[in-house]
Amino acid sequence: MSTNSGITSESLKAAIIERLQAQHAEVEDLSAGCGQMFEVVIVSPLFEGKRLLARHKLVNEALKEEISKVHAFTQVIKPLESMVRF
Repeated sequence: MSTNSGITSESLKAAIIERLQAQHAEVEDLSAGCGQMFEVVIVSPLFEGKRLLARHKLVNEALKEEISKVHAFTQVIKPLESMVRF
């Protein structure tokens, strides 16, 4: 039986942009719209100079309320400098 977490792709993306100052955010609901399983890609200047574990901790803290309501949360996080490669 699937239940709805009350979290939508749109609300999660808005939280990511607001709380993590994301310059780029992609959110995909992998649970057929149930809001139980999300995959996100986040690019933010807040990740600059931080190791991967520190980035994950920053995301987990910023989105702890949303993450606590879902079954699975996969994150790909990159510093802003990774988008500017010329």
